[in-house]
Amino acid sequence: MLSPRLILVVTLALSQIISWGTTFEMPAVFGRQIAADLGMANETAFAGLTVMMLVMAALGPSTGRLMARIGAARVLALGSVTMATGLGLLSVSHGVVTYGLAWLVLGAGGSFALSVPALAAVVEREGRQARRTIGILMVFTGLSSAVCWPLLALAGEEFGWRGALQMAALAHILLCLPLHLSLLRLQIARSAEDRAQDAVAPLVMSRRTGILAFLLIALASALASLMTFGLSPQLLHILELSGATPALALQLGALRAVFGIAARAVDLVAGKYTSPVATGLAGTAMLTASTVLLIFTSGTPASLLLFTALYGFGSGVTTLARALLPLAFFSASRFAEQSARLALPQNLANAIAPVLITAVIDRAGIQTGLLVTTTLAASAFLAIIGLAVIARRSAPNSHAEPSP
Repeated sequence: MLSPRLILVVTLALSQIISWGTTFEMPAVFGRQIAADLGMANETAFAGLTVMMLVMAALGPSTGRLMARIGAARVLALGSVTMATGLGLLSVSHGVVTYGLAWLVLGAGGSFALSVPALAAVVEREGRQARRTIGILMVFTGLSSAVCWPLLALAGEEFGWRGALQMAALAHILLCLPLHLSLLRLQIARSAEDRAQDAVAPLVMSRRTGILAFLLIALASALASLMTFGLSPQLLHILELSGATPALALQLGALRAVFGIAARAVDLVAGKYTSPVATGLAGTAMLTASTVLLIFTSGTPASLLLFTALYGFGSGVTTLARALLPLAFFSASRFAEQSARLALPQNLANAIAPVLITAVIDRAGIQTGLLVTTTLAASAFLAIIGLAVIARRSAPNSHAEPSP
């Protein structure tokens, strides 16, 4: 008999791999084919991802309110239907208008079915003890491209990109929707005391301090997203400009994903000895060190490998910290609301980052691009230092009266 926690992880891991892999990761496989068939520029085809992120940002706060009313599982189920609709529209699009409309629908589906509602579903069932399950889930979510890229490519060879997207739409209806609906019946046994703790904030903060903590989390998340989402699409180009051969750049680019997943796994093992704030500090410090290294080294294979390791580990750890920071500062009962509100600045950053960093590198050069990304990562590090100060001053034992 499988434990409820294992069922929860397997259910959400499968649905998140399918959801990310068939939407956000999909243009890497079909983007150029779609552009050629629809007579669009490649940039227009890939701009669908920007549309998706902007819609997700706009819908973030309302998604949080919807989860508060009907629960995360029902929102995830709605997301499955919406994603299937968006992929269906995409598969029959014949021009820029219908293509853009499909990505608008996929943006709504992403708001309802991607990370925030999935993590909220975990917290609804596990409360403040959700950190380990969230860590496990994010390790598996990192495999979405590795799982879905080959499957999409195989389906594309057999049925064309339109047929492959229709099969992806069916996967959301036949696999993800039942998985999400099954969560309605899944309950994890917890004591009444544990459930009562869900409404208790882990820190003793005034309203003003709570607002400051939220703003610092939002700032750190947005700055880190600007750095990582801006750098990742240019990674192979940056490695080549820094001295790597095309073959070496490809090898290091593949290693970056491995390092990212490994970082999440390491944090999962060390989770009980660390905190989301410490994880965020480590992640943003590694991101900062990675680009500083590239600025001041000569581009030897060893230095490029170290850059890739720091960047890969830093981006993987920072992603996990962004997901967990709301749970470190606010009660579990407010996790869905706060995470959905944080999706607004983070998804806006995700949307503009590739365009911004690409423009800086193309117009001002690689060194300026590295200086900008270093500044973004270092600023995120400083924002998390601010959170560390708040956490230290607001810890419950720091307010205890001294012993006589």
